[in-house]
Amino acid sequence: MTSWADHAILWQVYPLGFTGAERAALPAHEPVRHRLGQLAAWLDYAVELGCNGLLLGPVFAAESHGYDTTDHFRIDSRLGDEDDFDALVTAADQRGLRLILDGVFNHVGRSFPAFRAALAGGPSTPAARWFKRTPDGSDYAVFEGHGHLVELDHDEPAVLSYVVEVMTHWLGRGAAGWRLDAAYAVPPAFWAKVTSAVRETFPDAWFLGEMIHGDYAAYANEAGLDSITQYEVWKAVWSSLNDRNLYELDHALGRHNAFMDGELAQTFVGNHDVTRLATALSDERHFSHAIAILLCVGGVPSVYYGDEQGFRGLKEEREGGDDAIRPAFPASPSQLLPDGWRHYRLHQRLIGFRRRHPWLVRARTTPEQLQASAMALRIRGERPGEQVLLLLNVGDEPHRFDVDAGGLSVAEAAETAAAGADPLLVAAHSWTILALSRLRPPPPRPRRARPVPRPRGAR
Repeated sequence: MTSWADHAILWQVYPLGFTGAERAALPAHEPVRHRLGQLAAWLDYAVELGCNGLLLGPVFAAESHGYDTTDHFRIDSRLGDEDDFDALVTAADQRGLRLILDGVFNHVGRSFPAFRAALAGGPSTPAARWFKRTPDGSDYAVFEGHGHLVELDHDEPAVLSYVVEVMTHWLGRGAAGWRLDAAYAVPPAFWAKVTSAVRETFPDAWFLGEMIHGDYAAYANEAGLDSITQYEVWKAVWSSLNDRNLYELDHALGRHNAFMDGELAQTFVGNHDVTRLATALSDERHFSHAIAILLCVGGVPSVYYGDEQGFRGLKEEREGGDDAIRPAFPASPSQLLPDGWRHYRLHQRLIGFRRRHPWLVRARTTPEQLQASAMALRIRGERPGEQVLLLLNVGDEPHRFDVDAGGLSVAEAAETAAAGADPLLVAAHSWTILALSRLRPPPPRPRRARPVPRPRGAR
């Protein structure tokens, strides 16, 4: 069944970094910093890029980076208050942008009220039942070794009720869906109960689960999720371009086809947890290859803020190691560096292509010619005539593809492509997208014979 997400192209923003917020929570006596308005000032920029969804990082009260939540019902005072949130929702709605919130429901910060109550009252108190214990029962469990992130016990009914209440509260204030942080660490049966309960009130709510590995489709199906993060495709894109080994990309896209048979994947080439694409790539000539792949393959694509300007940033495993990939944005687009706008225009072109071929969201890919440094990727939709041919060349010499391009013509190409040349001849370190020269409407459906009216009372 299709939903609004079938037409979504998301701009992902990490608000605490984007607005230049303090690294740690404000003391109670400090006034609220009304920074969400800074983000509202960039919504036109996102729309002009071609996006119609805003995928937000954490905005709720937290101890530091936002993934250590202390109050899911309160906007972090470093960003603003509930009125600021309402204003952002209104501004986004006026521009046709849907807002997706980041829900951290696997773990909480140590200042979370229920955890403080558990520490004060001891392990036999009702509050203590909210939290997992270590296998030997000697302490409270923490998330992946991070002592400040205490894991919730998802078998506890009070935790289930709390998560449902949080989600419905913010959906009621205008959010359109939830990204579920560390979804993979939570039993899928818990999410199934949550999503079922929330959809009773908000049937159009969209749920995106963070998955890093495993059987994405099976987990999403059991959990009742609409989408999962496609880390396999993310890794294969930059890695195959760096190694000039497009067999790796082919393998990942083959698995991607299978995942897409289940739920829609959320595709990306950058996010708040990974090294920036421009930094990850060893050859800057292949930056546009990655964007072309992202916007041709099936799934719900997202662009991480700054990637559309070619921002650089290395993720490091140390305190503050995410700072370089979560930078502050200036007050307005006019203050961005001039060189970044060529990347923005590239994104605009390819997002525009995606918009003209909306069926790509559920498309499947087939490699029709494959070498280590050259790939012809046939991308098909569900209806006849829905097809695109993506030609990738990451080698040092021009490559002519021996594939059937009947009825197709050049729709988009890298700046290095030669205009008017053989469309199947792709220059070194270049790419071309071939598509139908004119979008054909679907064939008319045969008329159905009208049923003969039955007398009243007849069965």
